[in-house]
Parts: sequence; structure tokens; C-alpha cells
Amino acid sequence: MTTSFPRQSARTRRFTLGAPRGFQVSPDGSRVVFLRTRGGTDPVTCLWTLDVPRDGGEAKERLIVDPRGLDLPGEEDLPAEERARRERAREQAGGVVTYATDDRLTLAAFALSGRLFVTDLDATVRPLDAAAVPSFDPRPDPSGTRVAYVSGGALRVIEVATGTDRALAEPDGEQVSYGLAEFIAAEEMQRMRGYWWAPDGRAILAARVDESPVRRWHIADPADPAAPPREVAYPAAGTPNADVSLVILGLDGGRQAVEWDREAFPYLVTARWDSRAVLLVVQTRDQKTMRILEADPSTGRTTLVREDTDPVWLDIVPGVPTRTGNGDLVWVSEDGHEARGLIVGDERVTPDDLHVRSVLDVDGDTVLFTASDEPTEVHVWAYGPGGPRRLSDGAGVFGARRRGGTTVIAGSRLDRFDAETTVLRDDAPVARIASHAEQPSLDVGVTLIRAGERELRTAVLLPTGYTGDDPLPVLMDPYGGPHAQRVLAARRAFAEPQWLADQGFAVVVADGRGTPGRGRAWERAVHRDLAEPVLDDQIVALRAAAERFPLDLSRVGIRGWSFGGYLAALAVLRRPDVFHAAIAGAPVTDWALYDTHYTERYLGHPGEDPEPYERCGLIGAVSGGEPPTDVTRPLLLIHGLADDNVVAAHTLRLSSALLAAGRPHSVLPLSGVTHMTPQEVVAENLLLLQIRFLKEALV
Repeated sequence: MTTSFPRQSARTRRFTLGAPRGFQVSPDGSRVVFLRTRGGTDPVTCLWTLDVPRDGGEAKERLIVDPRGLDLPGEEDLPAEERARRERAREQAGGVVTYATDDRLTLAAFALSGRLFVTDLDATVRPLDAAAVPSFDPRPDPSGTRVAYVSGGALRVIEVATGTDRALAEPDGEQVSYGLAEFIAAEEMQRMRGYWWAPDGRAILAARVDESPVRRWHIADPADPAAPPREVAYPAAGTPNADVSLVILGLDGGRQAVEWDREAFPYLVTARWDSRAVLLVVQTRDQKTMRILEADPSTGRTTLVREDTDPVWLDIVPGVPTRTGNGDLVWVSEDGHEARGLIVGDERVTPDDLHVRSVLDVDGDTVLFTASDEPTEVHVWAYGPGGPRRLSDGAGVFGARRRGGTTVIAGSRLDRFDAETTVLRDDAPVARIASHAEQPSLDVGVTLIRAGERELRTAVLLPTGYTGDDPLPVLMDPYGGPHAQRVLAARRAFAEPQWLADQGFAVVVADGRGTPGRGRAWERAVHRDLAEPVLDDQIVALRAAAERFPLDLSRVGIRGWSFGGYLAALAVLRRPDVFHAAIAGAPVTDWALYDTHYTERYLGHPGEDPEPYERCGLIGAVSGGEPPTDVTRPLLLIHGLADDNVVAAHTLRLSSALLAAGRPHSVLPLSGVTHMTPQEVVAENLLLLQIRFLKEALV
């Protein structure tokens, strides 16, 4: 019997299981370490290595760690810190989902069910008998003789050979932790770690996080009234953040605070410790100024390396700062240009029409980075002697790692569904790493168009076998906001939209203003207004698609999750003349309930000017916001009751406002579900329920 697409998508975690990821390359380029599950429906992630062939030899792939072969409980028992990290990283699999290695890539450390393990990456795996459990985020020192880890808010070090275990720093306050990334860093700054080894392994640079200023929220499970609510420190817009500082902890017991103006620059964006010094990046609360500082490990004093400013905001770019082999600083900045450019030393080394997305690695004097000259494509580039050159080809979305002359390029293409991973030696392909991900039980047929005067990148999907005889009801399926693109040159991104189309809809996915990849003015078009530009662009994309495809504009639905859920609800509340039904999943309905770093970047500080919050919120659109309308459209609100990112209060407050206004709507609460929906039963039936709702409303 053929498995239905909703079940297949749920079992494969949207076809991500079985795909290789988490690559690291040894300094000599002879070994690649990576993560992959053993099959497309296997949720247990394993650790693998690939011996890179030389002189025409064969690549040798080996399974190093399969958690099922270790002495573990039948079901993962994750510490709270690891559950939070996986939620912030949107990690849907289990097993060895993250690992860290020594500098030579000869030893790897990881945690399973709160216990520490190490492997010599030659198939020998053993537990470390940590003095404190549960253990979290183990990281070997550069030599591989010690492993640092976090437990109970303390940063500890254990000797690999002897098992000697001691604390370098223990909490000096009830809400203090060492070595962890606070909520804002992990959720909004892409900083998932809170400590960094010195190059000589004699000290650790650690974040000290004091969450006592942060307001406490309580997340209860109404399905289990006997269970006490879970307390979380949530820094909502306009409220205090965690107090984050840095301290250098010597293995000899020494302790040195790193000094900078933390009142003016409260956000610690990132840090690193290279052979020259400690580098850290700090940011003002209004995110208009960012500084690179260099710290002297012996005194903790910092000196200014570079300062960037912007009258609106500055974006955080992954992978920087770093240095080339000869010591040149590597940075990414708009620096007065429309597109972000790669800065090496004091020189912008990329052309003005190339928008840099991230820095991936520095291998000697070669800088590996991703960039776009077309926003739907993300390519791997290398800058070195001779200037920048593109390493990936064809229409697609790619990432990479590089070290010792070996480059691993992984990506997805528009012309086929399966992901590909190619290993290059001196830029020549020498091996491939297989993906075990499943193929969907449908054929994906997507057309990318440029809609309207702003050339909105838009994807259109029609039912398989559709002949064009009758106009189709339309389903808009956007994210539509900052930080995420939906319209990418990757066929695997459109499996679910194709299934939705096959239920009898024309599915339109559009990336409007505010979405990434199109330069400074494009992203900043939503400054102080997260409503009007994004909604207007969805309407432009809809009408442009109707000019090319047989769409029935009298039957238009819209659905989305998170910002997309906000946009879907906004659409039927503000423009019921265009949108006739909406599904809003985990929507932000009151921006004052969302976090500081994200919300204040776009809407400012609510204590200084609450007007953008009132104008962009959904509550006002129900209780007297502009434009007023008496037209009511079917609206389904879906929310996980365990969501600690967009808390369920968003949906409950909107539902209360709708009820007070006499507006019918439906609410689907998901007990025990967070901002993600990885549970098979939940993910499968959510798709089926959404289709039933849309058909009743539109067909």
C-alpha cells in the first residue's frame, strides 16, 4: 500500500531524515566527519566519517557512532538545556544531533540522554564518567586531552584519560549560568554556544549569563492540570534582557573578566579565540551600532578593531569575524552599498551586485562564503589569490565547509528533488556523500516568476495533470517576513506546496519586502511597519500570478506558520475583499509579547513609541483598527500550548478579541506541542485538517 504524502512527510520530518549534515574537515583535508540517520524514516542520527581519496583512490565511508549500540535508556531523556537548544535550532531528529572535535579532528565528543561520550573517530566509543549530570554541550580542547561541558549552570572540565573532573565556574547566583547561550542569542543571533577554548587549551572564554533581570512567564499544560507550570525567562519587547558578560577561566584557577561598555553594548553577538587574541562582537540595544573588539586575555581589556553603524539597523551575519592565515580580519558589511560585501583587511573584495549571506570557513588565505546575485539562489564562493570565484553551479541553494584544501559542498537544486553532497580536493570532485533521504510520493512541478514592478520572487504550483479547463481556487502559502525565504531554487522546498496543489488548488508562495537576500533597502522596507508592506506584496504576487495562470480570485485562501501565521490572520482581518479564508499557525498577534532583539529591530522600543506595535498588532485589526470592516472570513487559529517562542497567549488573546467583536472563528490547541510540530501524528493530521478546512471554506 502506498503511504500517503502527509504520513510520509511526517515520518521523514519533511524529508530531512537521511540527508548528511554537520560536516567538519580535518586540517590536512584527509577526513570528513558528518551526521546522518541510516534511513529516510530513521530519526536516530549517527556519526560518520569519510576518508578523502588521493591519487585516484576510493572514498571510504565508516559508521562511527550509532546511539542504538550504546548503553542508553530506551527513550532519550534530554536535560532541559538540550531540549531548549534543540528548540532554538529547530532540530527535529534525535541521537547524535551535534558534536564537537579537537583541532586535528581525531576525537569527537557528544552527549546522549545527558551523558558524555567520546570517540577517537576510528569506531571506538566510550562514555566519560562526568561528576555532574545531566551533561550538556561537551567540547574537547584543541589537543583532545580534555572535554569541557555544562551541567547545572556550571562549566566543568573532565580529563579524557583519567576522568578527573572539576568545575571551572559554578553559578554565583540563583539565575546565573556559565557557558550557555541565553534565549536571545540562540533564537535571534544564531549563537548556539556560550564558551570557547583557548588555542593552547589552558583557558576557556565563557559567557556568564544572569537571567535575574528577565521577567518570568509560566507555560502550563492544560491537558495535565496536576503538572506544575514551566517557568521560562522570556525577554518580551521593551522589558529587561539577561545580563551577559565574558570571563576568561584558566585551568590553573585564574579568572579574568573581559571589559567593555556593557551598558551601551548589552548584546554579545559572538566571540572567538584565535592564535592572536580574543575577538568579540557587541551590539547596542537599538542594533544601530556594532563593534568588533579585541581582548587581551591577561588583562581583559578590550580595544576597538572596527565599528559599523546604520540609521535603521545592522544585520548579524554568520561566520564573522575571523582571520585569514596571514592575519587579515574577515568581516561582512554593507559599508555604504546596497548589497552586503566581503571585507578582507580593509578592502571590500566582492562586486557590488553580489550579496554575501555568510562566511563558512577560512583555509589559509582562502575565504569560503555563500552569496547571491539572484535572491532565489545561494551559491558557494571562494575568495583568495586571483579574487572571488564561484564553486557551485546550476540553479540551487548550497552550503559548504573547507579545510586543508578539501571542500565539502552540500545543496539542493531546482531541477531535481534529491540533495547532493560533493567532496572536492583542490577544487576537483573526488567523492560524493550519499543521502538516504526519501523521495516524496508525488511529482513536484514548480514555476518561479517575478511578480509586479518590484519583481517579487514567486513560486506557483498547480495540481498534477491539471489541464487548465477551469479556474482554480488559490492558496497563498507564505512566510513573508524577515529572516526566512520560501522561494528558493530548491525543488525539495516545494513538496508540501505541491501536495496542497494536488488537493485542487493553485498554490502561490511569494517572498515580499522584508525577506532576506535582496539587499539593504529591500529588507529595511518593513522598518516600523511589519504589516502593510508584507500584506501588499502578497496581493501583488497573487494578482500577477492570476495574469499568467487560471486562478479564481473569488476563492483565495492563505495559510502560514509563525510570521506566516501572523500574515495569514492579518490578510483576512484587513483585506477580506481579497482573502476569503485563513489558517494562522502559531501567529504573533501582539508584538509586545514577542522578544526584544527581533521585535525592537523592526518596531523600535515600545516604551519610547508604542504606535508601531498598536498599528501592526492583530488585536487592533479586530477591535477598531484601520480599515474597519464588517466582513467576516473563516479563520482557523492553531497553536502549540508548549510553545516558548510564540507563546499560546498570542492566539488566546486574538480569540478573545474576536469573540468580543462577535466574529466567528475556530481554535485548534495542540497539547504538548512547541513552536515545531515534529510529532508524526500531529504533523500528519495537521495537514489533513487544514485541507478539510480550506475545502469547506473555498471549494
